[in-house]
Amino acid sequence: MLKLSSLIRLFCLAIASLVLTIACSQQLNTNSSNTNSPQSQPLVSATNNWVGLSGHHVAVGKNFFKEQGLKVQDLFFQSSSEEITAFLAGKVDLAWLTSGDAIQMIAKDPSIKIIYLVDYSNGSDGILGRGIKSPQDAKGKTVGRENVLYERVLLQAYLQKAGLTEKDVAIKDLVAADAAAAFAAKKVDIAVSYEPYLGKAAKQGEGEVIFSTKGTNLIADVVVAHDRLIQSRKSDLQAYFRAVDKAVDLLNAGEAEALKISGSKLGITGEEVKEQLLGAKLFDLEGNKSMAFNKNNPNSLIGNLELTAKAAYDFKIVSQPLKAETFYDDSIVQSM
Repeated sequence: MLKLSSLIRLFCLAIASLVLTIACSQQLNTNSSNTNSPQSQPLVSATNNWVGLSGHHVAVGKNFFKEQGLKVQDLFFQSSSEEITAFLAGKVDLAWLTSGDAIQMIAKDPSIKIIYLVDYSNGSDGILGRGIKSPQDAKGKTVGRENVLYERVLLQAYLQKAGLTEKDVAIKDLVAADAAAAFAAKKVDIAVSYEPYLGKAAKQGEGEVIFSTKGTNLIADVVVAHDRLIQSRKSDLQAYFRAVDKAVDLLNAGEAEALKISGSKLGITGEEVKEQLLGAKLFDLEGNKSMAFNKNNPNSLIGNLELTAKAAYDFKIVSQPLKAETFYDDSIVQSM
């Protein structure tokens, strides 16, 4: 018969063995979960049907992401509102949106950051007018424009040249295509829209483009991500933007296959993509590193963010003044 001390010793060994088994099991589970760590998961990237976002489309079509050893899940939305909904629901890692869209999201969730400048509208967005020779002539006129921040910023930039505001005109809330159609049908005197609607509506409505984004930074497109993604997937994001940079170089060079890939995504021809890109300035990685987040450059994204944030507050889209320096994180581009 075993002595009491021996029984106690055996009992202790049994407990130690059990603890060790549980610990090993937990370690095994931890190692197993590491195979599903953020770095091993695809980056879910979303765009919408704006030609300036073609860098992503071409990087997908040319397999540039795969060349970087990166898995990317491509989501395409017909509207930015659908894309925003998916991003806020946690279904998207990277969203390509206007800076105005980004600012409105950041106002609700400060963990969202702008991490890359995609493009500036360079004439693709504009204002149609009939019998309008100067901003002062807009007073009392009927204006078709959508109630979205970037269109209101564009209209404000034009009206303020004459010391006017939206209160000095009669607003009709119309999406870009409908605003252009209303102008063509002479149902409004002024319309805020974008290509391919601008040129056609100007002719049909016996008017002209009286103001555009050409040579400005009034409307910008950016890539946004949550701070936790920026911190946990730095190498993946670097690989992602290396691929995008390669695609943008091809688009800026007018490479036929790149234009065709973009056209297939947008439902237009490569030639139409080429024509529409004349109204957008695409930024490569070097532009992001040297200019986009450079406060000393008057054409930097910072100026756009300050202007757009002020407009968001003035228009009561956000409840309190916002600081532009809290909107972005340039650590990814500056580390490349």
